[in-house]
Amino acid sequence: MMGFLKLLLAFAPWLSFLIIAHGSMFRLELGLCVALGLSIVMGVLRLHRGLILWVGLAFFAAATVLVVVFKNMWTVQYMGVLANGSLALGTWAGIVMGKPFTLDYAKDHTDPALWNSPLFLRTNSIIASVWGSAFTLNALLAWLKMKQLFFSELAFELISYTLLIGVAVFTQWYPAHLRRLRASQQAAA
Repeated sequence: MMGFLKLLLAFAPWLSFLIIAHGSMFRLELGLCVALGLSIVMGVLRLHRGLILWVGLAFFAAATVLVVVFKNMWTVQYMGVLANGSLALGTWAGIVMGKPFTLDYAKDHTDPALWNSPLFLRTNSIIASVWGSAFTLNALLAWLKMKQLFFSELAFELISYTLLIGVAVFTQWYPAHLRRLRASQQAAA
């Protein structure tokens, strides 16, 4: 349970944006400002770190300036695609660079002697890839919704949130599954 709470905390700026920023221009502007403020405070306090911190800071800073200062309606119209696309791009870039964003959080509860082990790195690459896939799919869903190619707002929301909840559950389940698998293999040997 503690791991799930840490996961929610890691995405607090994005979750606050998701909750606040819909329904009106005021709420979008407020959501951007709150998310940017949270990203800065959490970065300073080291509650939020690594690639996801930098992606959030870059996205929320740029979007806040474009929307709040310049009232850029293109940014407003494409906000769902841009937000999910930023997360997807950042996640995939981290994987390609050999630094999946999940490493920064997995190290909190992993013996430092294992940080460079191929299994630890591969596990984090797999988990980050699942996140990257969900962010990519959510960017596509947001584009479909924006182009009115999606059959209903409720279906969009249900699919999008189900993807994210599923990935959060997978993030908690997969390492525990690998530990149980290794334990059973060692017991059999």
